[in-house]
Amino acid sequence: MCYRSERDGEMIVTAEEFRRLALSFPEAFEGAHMQHPDFRVRGGKIFATLAYPHGKWGMVQLTPEQQEEFVRAEPEVFEPVKGGWGRGGATSVRLKAATKANVRPAMAAAWCNAAPKKLAREFEATL
Repeated sequence: MCYRSERDGEMIVTAEEFRRLALSFPEAFEGAHMQHPDFRVRGGKIFATLAYPHGKWGMVQLTPEQQEEFVRAEPEVFEPVKGGWGRGGATSVRLKAATKANVRPAMAAAWCNAAPKKLAREFEATL
């Protein structure tokens, strides 16, 4: 499973930590989308964004099933984005309530969803 939990301590996730975490995944790079920083993987698919709807939030692109799991487990950290994007799995991350230990698994799932299948399989083999 691409989002096995990892206990990295209880450090609160800042915008800069969210950025570092996103860029720690293989072949991840930063771009911009709708005037917000975004994080993409080879092929250009977005797996996370920062500062949407404003600077105290991030977003991870999960499947609806993954979103349900993360929201149920950590409702103070994760919530569906409003509207159609949220119904499709876009999930807001409340940074002030987030820790690396609960954001990393969600971001790993989002990265795996966006990564080319072979690259995702290679990553999963390292977990």
